[in-house]
Amino acid sequence: MLKTGQQMNQKQTQQQRLSPQQIQYIKLLQLPTIALEQRIKEELETNPVLEEGEQSDSVDELEQPEWEEEEVARDEELEPVDQNEEIDWDEFMHNTEYDGNNYSGGSGYGGNEDWRDLPDPYHESFLEKLEQQVGLLDLNEEQQLIANQILGSLDHDGYFRREIEAVVDNIAFNEGTLTNKEEVEKVRKQIQRLDPPGIASRDLRDCLLVQLRMMNEDVEGRNDAIAMLEDHWDLFEKKHFRKLKKKLQIDDEELKAAFDCIKGLDPKPGGGGNAVDDTQNYIEPDFEVYYQPAENSNGNEEEAGDFVISLNNGNVPPLRISPRYKDMWEDLKKKKDKSKQTKETKSFIKDKIESAQWFIDSIRQRQNTLMNTMQTIVALQEDFFKHGEGLKPMILKDIADRVNLDISTISRVVNGKYVQTHFGVFELKYFFSEGLETQSGEEVSSREVKNAVQEIVDNEDKKKPLSDQAIADQLKEKGYKIARRTVSKYREKLNIPVARLRKQIV
Repeated sequence: MLKTGQQMNQKQTQQQRLSPQQIQYIKLLQLPTIALEQRIKEELETNPVLEEGEQSDSVDELEQPEWEEEEVARDEELEPVDQNEEIDWDEFMHNTEYDGNNYSGGSGYGGNEDWRDLPDPYHESFLEKLEQQVGLLDLNEEQQLIANQILGSLDHDGYFRREIEAVVDNIAFNEGTLTNKEEVEKVRKQIQRLDPPGIASRDLRDCLLVQLRMMNEDVEGRNDAIAMLEDHWDLFEKKHFRKLKKKLQIDDEELKAAFDCIKGLDPKPGGGGNAVDDTQNYIEPDFEVYYQPAENSNGNEEEAGDFVISLNNGNVPPLRISPRYKDMWEDLKKKKDKSKQTKETKSFIKDKIESAQWFIDSIRQRQNTLMNTMQTIVALQEDFFKHGEGLKPMILKDIADRVNLDISTISRVVNGKYVQTHFGVFELKYFFSEGLETQSGEEVSSREVKNAVQEIVDNEDKKKPLSDQAIADQLKEKGYKIARRTVSKYREKLNIPVARLRKQIV
């Protein structure tokens, strides 16, 4: 018999929630030095109780205010974020989170105190340069609206891949101006001939052809290159040299000249950056690690030296709770005034002092976690930090187990953080890789094998590129036990095309 009706069940579950202090700590933990400086400035502006102190100031030396008995006392120490316990990270992810990938770029290192307070110089953006050039074109009001739509739709590489019908509809809806696809295409072709040539192209073929047509006609290989891209794009993409020579009725030398002409073109006229905002980001290493050999080592590698590991605080100022507000709190405690205004004032000061202390504790805990993580990485990768080579297999769990933190926490520590060494600047993620076993039984880093694959490809005969199996065979000769499938996976991660597409006319 089918039973219908409603039932009420009671179920008890246990779920860990992140405290505000933990959330604040995690957010600070994943910030690199540059972003941390900005975050501290924001906190200084919003919390009047927090202020910059002298280098000699110590947070621990500051006497904390004692709240009245009827008020909830603050914990003496910040509750640690985790001790290898499960944390509801989904809850945390609902909070605003810093994306470490936004701080990738060059290798500049800013540590000069004299330049600390100078504003960054203004750099004209990529879009602003294009807008200035469009302003010099003889465009009517309708065409100017179209040009604005096109410039605002450029993608990461400077291509215009938006549907033309969408531009027509957008102008009609937002501007009340009727236009057509032909007019949009006419304006787009004018923009393509601006600097850099090929901007606002529909695809790679369109981009290359524009640049070729803008070349001088007497450039060697230009006409054959145009014919190749216009009429035989598929053969060009697949590098079918024999068929191309037959179709174009040219010899090896002329085909090479055409390919060389195309190689000199820019496939990404947007520069691979954001076509809307070309502002440059710089790396400021979060750590400095140097190896100091023992003074009496006499060149003996076996003689133990020391690693000098420092956390770069950049322009991060020392912080303290304002003594003025502490005195103000003490004065309020002595008063017997029970008015609403006095209670509100006491509540305000209490909340701000607690918030300031939580922030200071989070900064201190962040520094301790970062240093512990970096020291553990150096301990596991001693050879690399001594000699610049010999990277060993290492995963996040190796670090997490040693510093007694969750793997997710270690992941946030290493993401977007950089270290300055004698051998260059490296992202911390660079030191993490899985291991492979050599024929001698020794375990090596997969990164070392990738470097070996790259070296083999760099030195191969460009007329007869090596297949993945041939690369695997050469690696086995070098002592690496590796299958063809693994070579294919590493080749793809290194952005190395298949053998046929690596073929060149030499």
